[in-house]
Amino acid sequence: MSTVASVGTEKEGLKLLVTAGPRAQKMVGIWLFGSAAWVFSMVVLGGVTRLTRSGLSMTDWKFTGRLPPLSDEEWLEEFEKYKQSPEYKRVNKGMSIEDFKFIYWMEYAHRMWGRALGVMFALPFSYFLRKGYITLRLGLRLSALFALGAGQGLIGWWMVKSGLEEPATEYVQPRVSPHRLAAHLTSAFVIYSGLFWTALSVVMPEPPAGSLAWVKGAAKVKRLAIPVSLIVGITAISGAFVAGNDAGRAYNTFPKMGDSWIPDDIFDMKPVIRNFFENTSTVQLNHRILATTALISICGLWWATRKLDIHPAIKSLVGSTLGMAALQVTLGVSTLLSYVPVSLGTAHQAGALTLLTLMLLLNHTVRRPSMALLKTLPQVAKTCDRLAL
Repeated sequence: MSTVASVGTEKEGLKLLVTAGPRAQKMVGIWLFGSAAWVFSMVVLGGVTRLTRSGLSMTDWKFTGRLPPLSDEEWLEEFEKYKQSPEYKRVNKGMSIEDFKFIYWMEYAHRMWGRALGVMFALPFSYFLRKGYITLRLGLRLSALFALGAGQGLIGWWMVKSGLEEPATEYVQPRVSPHRLAAHLTSAFVIYSGLFWTALSVVMPEPPAGSLAWVKGAAKVKRLAIPVSLIVGITAISGAFVAGNDAGRAYNTFPKMGDSWIPDDIFDMKPVIRNFFENTSTVQLNHRILATTALISICGLWWATRKLDIHPAIKSLVGSTLGMAALQVTLGVSTLLSYVPVSLGTAHQAGALTLLTLMLLLNHTVRRPSMALLKTLPQVAKTCDRLAL
């Protein structure tokens, strides 16, 4: 049986990503949505691992993984390795082995959950290829995402390794490089976005469109949604630098930063560009400004589209995105004022990905329909269609 269809199947002028009919389309869609959900859980688990300061508990790494310690002797051996790390010497000196087991299990779970995702993705992928369900275009896209996923493990270890090195001075706490943490989180966001967008394209090859008027309205929304999405994405990445610099544990006041609106030391580092990635004050100020800009932009998107003649699903998505943006800002402020508790910090990280999900869904929904569909649409939606929707 054919492994990959050579080209996207044509269906009334529309190129489909999955062949062999609706059942195959549904199966591949469920698998891709499940994979995206798994990546979402990985991001959340990674946030918990970071917030519980568990990420530096395992001082080595193997691509295929290994069994955890199973005896007291093995636990003592792992603990001795950790005792040689800068984090133990400067932060956790005197830690009990029971406390060490907790942070070790957190990091071990995060690593093995990622490896399990690789298996869960690869096996169905091989099956669908063998059955000939997947087109060449989809196969290449998914192969690229799988390669990114494999590389994510290497990026993760590259990040952790930076935290196992001795800090520049004795007054600095050991922590991973904010640049590498941002690369690790951004890579996870890219993989998630790719999987989610592809899953939507498989199960919804055509956007919802009831009339040409609705299509024109969707095009206007798209012109606004794309720049807003970029702002949301940049804000999420800036959050990685906040995490990497532990900037959330500084200036735990709002709306001012301490006693001032803008701290005096935001350009203390040389060259100046370093301040935007390594200066705690500048990094937090940037994130505050970007988050506020994102909220205002989404409010503007809602205001600009509220009277447009658009599909009800698009109206609902814009409203949901506005609500999620307001919730995310509330979570961010609450996390800051509460000195970054694990629960709120994790919810804030999950909220960032949820907001990104809604922006992806909105952009996917306002795509231009195929010419085949456009030819069948009336100028305006029928009254009964409006009422039904």
